[in-house]
Amino acid sequence: MAHPVLLNNLEHRELRVITRRGAALGDQLMSVPTFPSEFRDVQACYPIVFRKTTDGLGFEPIALFGFEDGENLFLRGERWDAPYIPLLHDRQPFLIGVSGEELMVNVDLEHPRVSRSEGVEVFKPHGGSTEFLEQANSMLLAIHHGLQGTPGLVAALLEHALLESFVLDVELNDGSQNRLVGFYTINEDRLQALSGEAIVKLHQAGHLQAIYLVIASLSNFRMLIDRKNATRHD
Repeated sequence: MAHPVLLNNLEHRELRVITRRGAALGDQLMSVPTFPSEFRDVQACYPIVFRKTTDGLGFEPIALFGFEDGENLFLRGERWDAPYIPLLHDRQPFLIGVSGEELMVNVDLEHPRVSRSEGVEVFKPHGGSTEFLEQANSMLLAIHHGLQGTPGLVAALLEHALLESFVLDVELNDGSQNRLVGFYTINEDRLQALSGEAIVKLHQAGHLQAIYLVIASLSNFRMLIDRKNATRHD
C-alpha cells in the first residue's frame, strides 16, 4: 500500500533511494503512462498505445514493456535494457504533491526503493538537497507540465474519431500464441482522410507531431516480439 508523505530534510534526513533495477523494486510491470511531450523519447524504445482510464470515461497513452500483466521484457536482472525509461516510472519513489498552487515533492515511504541503509542519499548531511534530489525535482516538474498536454491530445483524437481498438495476435517461434487486447491506436485511414483544415488545426495545436510519433512507435512491436522470443531460450 502506497504511503506518500511530504518530503522534508528533518524527518527524512537519512532517507536513501535504491537506484538499481529489479523485479523486487517495482520494475516488473507491463506498461506505464506517458504523455505527448515525452513521446519522442518513448517511441525510440517502446510501442505507444492508448488504454481506457480507470474510470472508463477517457483514454491515456502508455508505453508498453510486455504482452501480459507483470511482464517487462526490458528488465534483465538488475539492468533495464533500454536507453530511456518513461518518467512516470523513473521518478519513483517520488510523487508530485499539490498545496494550493504550490507543487511539493512527496515520497512513498512504502516503496521498495526507499531505504535507510543502502542507495543514494536524498539530502546532504547538513540538510541541503543532493544532486539526485534535484534531478528528481526536475523529473517531477517535467511530468507535471507534460501531463497537462494529454487531455487536449485525447480530445482531438476523439473529435476526429482517430482512436480505434486493435487486437495483436503473436505466434512465437516455439508455436505458442499470445494475444494483446484492450488497447487502442491511431486509425491511419481516418487520419489520411482528414481535411486540410483539420490537419492544420491539429498541427497548430501541437497534436500532429504526437500522432505521428505514436504511429512510428508501433514499429517497436517487432522488437518486443523478438524480446519475447528470446525469453523462451533464456
